[in-house]
Amino acid sequence: MLKNSSTIVVFLTALIFSCSSKSKLQDFDHETWISDPAGCDGKRLGLKASLENNLEALKTLNQNEVKDLLGKPDKNELYKRSQKFFVYQIGPGKECGQEPTTPSPYLSIRFNAMGLAKEVLIYNQ
Repeated sequence: MLKNSSTIVVFLTALIFSCSSKSKLQDFDHETWISDPAGCDGKRLGLKASLENNLEALKTLNQNEVKDLLGKPDKNELYKRSQKFFVYQIGPGKECGQEPTTPSPYLSIRFNAMGLAKEVLIYNQ
């Protein structure tokens, strides 16, 4: 009986840690992204290529995983049928207190009603 209980505890512990581990994108510096809120310091611009290479990986994440990875979105938009958009500013824009000389890139992630990413786009405003 004790041997079976130990096996169950080990299995459940492994299951919990595998489900709660932070999602990672390939060649993406999470710390640099988080340290540059709204892209005002221009650090996020250096991560744009990495984001472009990981668009498909972002589609595999849910809302909580995206927040863990990219932080709180700069804009949060609700849409019909319980869809939600998270918008992250990649480069400095009006929100940073300066008028940009070129269009600022944004990352937009659309979530379905179940909270799963369904569309990931990078665009210039």
